[in-house]
Amino acid sequence: MSETTARGESFSYQPLDTEQANALGCPAAQTFVKVKLKQIAASESPFADGQPWEPKPCVLPQKYQQFAERVRNFPVYDDDVWIITFPKCGTTWTQEMAWLIDHDLDFETAIRESINTRSVYLEISGIGKNIPIDSVASAANKTRPRHIKSHLPLALLPKQLWTVKPKIIYVSRNPKDVAVSYWHHYQMIMGYRGPKENFYEALLDDQVIYCPQVQHVLDFWRLRDKENVLFLTYEQMKRNLREVLPTVCEFFGKRYSEQQLDILTHHLSFDEMKKNPATNNSDMTKRAMEMNGRKGDTFEFMRKGLVGDYKNELSPELIVRFDQYIEKELKESDFRFEQ
Repeated sequence: MSETTARGESFSYQPLDTEQANALGCPAAQTFVKVKLKQIAASESPFADGQPWEPKPCVLPQKYQQFAERVRNFPVYDDDVWIITFPKCGTTWTQEMAWLIDHDLDFETAIRESINTRSVYLEISGIGKNIPIDSVASAANKTRPRHIKSHLPLALLPKQLWTVKPKIIYVSRNPKDVAVSYWHHYQMIMGYRGPKENFYEALLDDQVIYCPQVQHVLDFWRLRDKENVLFLTYEQMKRNLREVLPTVCEFFGKRYSEQQLDILTHHLSFDEMKKNPATNNSDMTKRAMEMNGRKGDTFEFMRKGLVGDYKNELSPELIVRFDQYIEKELKESDFRFEQ
């Protein structure tokens, strides 16, 4: 595999042409590259603690090379709100929560307008093969204050995030539950038709889109004490969202009554969001499935929303292997995933 870097570019690109990665080719993404941020000056580092940072390459569709520099140089404003997660970590849930808290609990608009319109997916045009829009331009032109979501790792995000310092909410989730949810997504939304065992093996080897997974979390864990960063976990939100809401409100400098927070909690419940066309992504899911060879199949974007569902879908052997993988990746960190 040869690595290429154009003069003046921030990234190097290495084709990921392993047998394992090639087997994950699907209608939405057929070939992949490892995108790596080149060495950066200390002044450009997101970290102010003086500790060394060696960004790891991220697996993305080959198409992303057309967008990498545009995302890196994307203009950031201090009134932006960024929702950043690894895929399948409660992103839509967090988007809805953040948008409503930041917009004075405007439920009328939240029910009328899709969350994908209110909170733009920055890099989707560089991820899906058949995306008909330029999502980077759409995000840039969105009326301020902008809400923007991304699954990109810290190293590939806009460099101005660390100088302009907008509000950033990061959400992590146990990799075993991520694995199960991501498998269903990859199969039905991306159009993958290979065995699920191959997909899980690729996740364990960090060869699926947006991997490496644990490093994605750990980079943001290092930023958790920054004033403009709020680090949440899917598990704490599922355990008691009502207790989490005041923390998020404080992050936005907002105050709501106990009754208002009770109403918001109900609106954000899984059952309510699943039946709400503005949040359940039913239209997007239908279009993606039609484009990627799954027309006629049945699938709901908001599937179960459970903690620990991996116990029902992963074999005991795979659970052990994921546990070993997680333990190895966390060896040098004080972060631990919740169960």
